Amino acid sequence: MSVARFWRETPRRYNLGGSKCTTCGTVYFPPRSVCPECTSHRQSIEKMVPFQLSGDGEVISYTIVHDAAEGFEMQVPYVVALVQTVEGPILTGQVVNVEPDGVRIGLKVRATFRKLREEGKAGVIHYGYKFAPAEESGGRRPAGRTGTVPATEAPARDRAPA
Repeated sequence: MSVARFWRETPRRYNLGGSKCTTCGTVYFPPRSVCPECTSHRQSIEKMVPFQLSGDGEVISYTIVHDAAEGFEMQVPYVVALVQTVEGPILTGQVVNVEPDGVRIGLKVRATFRKLREEGKAGVIHYGYKFAPAEESGGRRPAGRTGTVPATEAPARDRAPA
């Protein structure tokens, strides 16, 4: 990926920035410029607004990966899940901070940003979202907290190989 494209996509990658149709209220991630839900797609032209997803959601399906793709061999087994966000969009992501047998349908999770990979020894470091179980206290985060964990605090098994 080029550096220019990397920086252009930063807001969406690090903020779960989507879009919302002001005509029908449907939320999308990644953002869209036209709403396919509106009866006439033309209704939504110039009516899509930026929308910040909270990152809170629930696992609706998942699988445990035992045969990892190249570059992820050190992380197996790991869980990849479909997460229904509270705003509506379904996101795919790895579930971290829990053993694979602890993941279940209905598990409340929250997006957290982690290091995914880096391009070469001196290249761009790519971060992205993964999901971690929500706090036990009713799944609500304390006021003022963003719900993200700095990549430097990620457990070793969750870090991308160097």
